[in-house]
Amino acid sequence: MSSRSVKRRPGVKKKRPIAGVLTVLAVIAVLFGGAVIGAYAMVNSWLEDLPDYESADAFNMSLPTYVYASDRTTVLARLQLEYREPVDLEQVSPYLIQGTLATEDARFYEHGGVDMYGIMRALVNNLTGGRLEGASTITQQFVRNTILSDEMDDITVKRKVREIYIATELEKMYSKDEILNMYLNTINYGDGAYGVEAAARSYFSKSAADLSLSEAALLAGIPQSPTMNDPTLYPENALNRRNIVLARMLDEHYITQEEYDEAVASPIELNPQQERDDGIIAYPYFTSYVRYLLYNNYDLSDADILRGGLRVYTTLDVTAQEAAEAACQEKRDSMWDDSMEVAMAVVDPQTGNVQAIVGGSDYNASQVNIATGQGGGGRPCGSVFKTFTLVTAVKKGINPNTTYLDCTSPATVDGYTLENYGNASYGTRSIAGAFAISSNTGFVRLISSIGIRDVAQTAYDLGVTTDLGVDYVGAALTLGVQNVTPLELANAVATIANGGVRHELCAITTIEDRNGNVIVDDSDPEKRATRVLTPEEAYAVQRVMMGVVNGGTGTDAAMWNGQQVAGKTGTSEDYKDISFVGYTPYIAAAIWVGDPTNVNSVPIGSCGDVFRWYATNIMDAKGIPVQDFPYYDNPPYSTYNDSSHQVMSEEGYQAKQKEEEEKNKKEEEEKKPKEEGEKKTDAEAKKAAEEEARKAAEEEAARKAAEEEAARKAAEEEAKQAAEEAANKDKSKSSGS
Repeated sequence: MSSRSVKRRPGVKKKRPIAGVLTVLAVIAVLFGGAVIGAYAMVNSWLEDLPDYESADAFNMSLPTYVYASDRTTVLARLQLEYREPVDLEQVSPYLIQGTLATEDARFYEHGGVDMYGIMRALVNNLTGGRLEGASTITQQFVRNTILSDEMDDITVKRKVREIYIATELEKMYSKDEILNMYLNTINYGDGAYGVEAAARSYFSKSAADLSLSEAALLAGIPQSPTMNDPTLYPENALNRRNIVLARMLDEHYITQEEYDEAVASPIELNPQQERDDGIIAYPYFTSYVRYLLYNNYDLSDADILRGGLRVYTTLDVTAQEAAEAACQEKRDSMWDDSMEVAMAVVDPQTGNVQAIVGGSDYNASQVNIATGQGGGGRPCGSVFKTFTLVTAVKKGINPNTTYLDCTSPATVDGYTLENYGNASYGTRSIAGAFAISSNTGFVRLISSIGIRDVAQTAYDLGVTTDLGVDYVGAALTLGVQNVTPLELANAVATIANGGVRHELCAITTIEDRNGNVIVDDSDPEKRATRVLTPEEAYAVQRVMMGVVNGGTGTDAAMWNGQQVAGKTGTSEDYKDISFVGYTPYIAAAIWVGDPTNVNSVPIGSCGDVFRWYATNIMDAKGIPVQDFPYYDNPPYSTYNDSSHQVMSEEGYQAKQKEEEEKNKKEEEEKKPKEEGEKKTDAEAKKAAEEEARKAAEEEAARKAAEEEAARKAAEEEAKQAAEEAANKDKSKSSGS
């Protein structure tokens, strides 16, 4: 109706149709041109902040972290998020290459990075209900999984445009085989495996070159959905996906119908790799300790460590590590008991650098690091802990050479009853003497006198970090009943060896980022140094500890070349643990021997020989000359007496000795008259006995004489009678005749 009214309206001219069309076309042209210009500007803005795709590093956003020894060349570990083992294209099964091409990008060798024909084909096929297909080329997938990995989950036109642009650029920079090889080495195959070689070893424990058709097809199907197609998690999904790959290989004439039929009928047969790569390459107990520190002692995320391409330089001294392992193995061999383990920690006294760690004999069998406590905590160190009681006494001004302890055994101190080894009673000894023979009773009396908490604090000051539980351990603390680690003890004696300057333990000197920038620098030992003893105090303790090696319980640590050694032995109850700490001017070490299960007793009495073997080997290997300890005067000492615990100064000891002498003299004098009286009585008794014996002898002689006389007379009478009888017979004969 409205059109009619317009037509009938006077003075209104009809518009020509051609003019309207031209107007519309003009408007469309203006709009299209503007859209094109706008689109061009938008695309340009999307491409302005592209990552650097010309660097090879861009193709592996997950760069491993390398850990090095102190020589900065020996590789200790390669830590990475993904399990990768790059290989060349010639080292990959043709079945896997063909399955990947047939499934992911059948026209790979024909397009220039973006397959427009493939995009249209996939669109038509998907809209008409055919088998679902993707449109991204292998080059695009490679870009998405490496260079644009941070944008992988962005479902936007912008991300797709950026992906397409970089894909076409890579096609200009690399050959098709090079792109395919990079793709196969970086794609995610599930179960933490990245790249075909890692996948083949992870699922089948074989090389990618040795995969069968069925195995290759299984792997080729995983990248479409690495989690849902993981055969260890979803075997049915993996089987269906494998069969799709086989069908596409058949469609692309890579395999025959017979090969297809045989492969599609076969079940999935996995042979998972039993031991996964944990990144450790050498010296696993030391290296695992460094790995623990990276995760727990530094401001580094898991991504920083496992994907950041860091360079970590450690304090491990390869020569020291080899010597420590050899010394520990020699000790194991000497015991002839497979249940026994030997652990050792070595610290440089002048820097606090951890030079060697032996946490056990076989890391694959047990990851418990006895030397550092990882996975199992420490162990009782026995009388080694008396060192901290000795240090505390010296700090309090007590002279260990002129202060004496009651070392009789057994003893009850502060309600705690104990005895020396073998219940040996050593009488009264100086602190130094009691330390050399390791008297339990003497040192329990000493710690009770000078303060249990003070001794614990000394241990902390020197380098022990374990909670010593002083609230419930009591005076037994000095006997080493609490668990500590050899590494803590090595650091503590290193402090004494260094003249009383403690360095915070250091196993990592520097960390560099992927570009070589230093992000952690602990290489300067002075920044980690704290003085906790005066040089004089440290030297006083050292002289006492030398007595242990020179003539005490640690003589097996004495070095045959004359090198001075200071040390202390330790034994836990029932010989379940034996320990030794020792040092020279250039070495500080702690050794532990025992059954990690705490079942069997150690069949030997000491392990100082491990220190001797180690120190001798190091001196020979590094050409270190024999050195004496630096000399210092005595620290200022004060007179100390504590009669309640029988701890006496020299004056007190002398007074007690004099008192004992006077007491003994008085007792001797009191005994003298009594003894003389007893002697007199004995003489009289002896004389009476002799007189009685004489009389008895005389009586016996008289009796015998009387008997003899009677016998004589009887014989004479008998003879007389016989003679008379004979005479009478003769007389009778004469009368008769």
